[in-house]
Amino acid sequence: MEINKYKIGIVGAGQMGTGIAQIAATAGHRVVICDTSVASIAKSNLILEKTFEMLVEKGKLGEKAAEQIKNKIDFAKHLHPLAECSIVIEAVNENIDLKKDIFEKIEDIVPQSTIIATNTSSFSIASLAGAMQNKDRFIGIHFFNPVPLMALVEIIPTFLTDPIVTEKCFELMKNWGKTCVLAKDTPGFIVNRVARPYYSEALRILDEGIADMATIDWAMKTSGFKMGPFELMDYIGNDVNYVVSETVWKELYFEPRIKPSITQKRLFEAGAFGRKTLRGFYDYREGAELPKPLIEKNIGELIFQRIIAMLVNEAFDVEYLNIATRLDIETAMVKGVNYPFGLFEWSEKVGLKNIVATLDTLYARYQEERYRVSIALRREAGEKL
Repeated sequence: MEINKYKIGIVGAGQMGTGIAQIAATAGHRVVICDTSVASIAKSNLILEKTFEMLVEKGKLGEKAAEQIKNKIDFAKHLHPLAECSIVIEAVNENIDLKKDIFEKIEDIVPQSTIIATNTSSFSIASLAGAMQNKDRFIGIHFFNPVPLMALVEIIPTFLTDPIVTEKCFELMKNWGKTCVLAKDTPGFIVNRVARPYYSEALRILDEGIADMATIDWAMKTSGFKMGPFELMDYIGNDVNYVVSETVWKELYFEPRIKPSITQKRLFEAGAFGRKTLRGFYDYREGAELPKPLIEKNIGELIFQRIIAMLVNEAFDVEYLNIATRLDIETAMVKGVNYPFGLFEWSEKVGLKNIVATLDTLYARYQEERYRVSIALRREAGEKL
């Protein structure tokens, strides 16, 4: 069957599932969104209607075209319509038992030729595949939120995934207008691993009392980042960001470089998730005033040097461990989290020897493995090993 003739099944009518359905239908596919929650289906349908209305108002779609695309999307309160799908993408909440249960049910319904994919951001793809009998058709396809706007998709096969399945997924995602990168099935894949120090080192600087949140955010935005780490954590949601941080840290056998912060854990425990709850690192309630940064060049440079050194170090280690190619790492960080430059490019701008010196100074001061330098970074900096 031609790839543009595939019928696409989506399990989960949340924000991610709705976004995936939108881009699949826009690419010409018939789509069915399955969810047991009537409320979730109603909300998804309303979001799609408003989205297409907005696209028409902005002149990006004609009324007829918008109606045709919307009519390609159906909803179901059960999984039976998935029997007609060439690929099924699971996009439910990050609950491993729930996901495994869904995959067992999907496998009983769909034909042997159907590709089954998960949109998980933090779970092992191989672990999820363990719930299935036919593991060679299972793969990770990790989208970024909001799906219609974010170009990046991480494709994550397991060691059991049929290479043909991987090829078909790359072809399909490119047909949907996405930029694809290939990642090994390791905790956090590319983006959610390499980006962890942006949050964890900012939190460490805060916890040490070196600078406050507003100053750290100012320092990173002044350096070219679109959002500071605390703004970004509040935007993503501390419920999501903290859980991903903790999961990746634990799955990497408690890797010290990305150890989470008790400060963020307390916000998570208190339900202070950020913008969605109006309280997080910042107070978003009506009338609340955001704190002002201390605009001081020296402190800003110190903050930037620590955070960028940790990010670059992680990128070099991800390449060294063959999790992804350098090109894919650069693409992932620019397209997936909107960094102004890839981290290898940034390492050249800052200077490899400067980055190594920053990390070595921190290691000497704290005597923590958190600041150990990747062997690949030392090698590229020209140091004898």
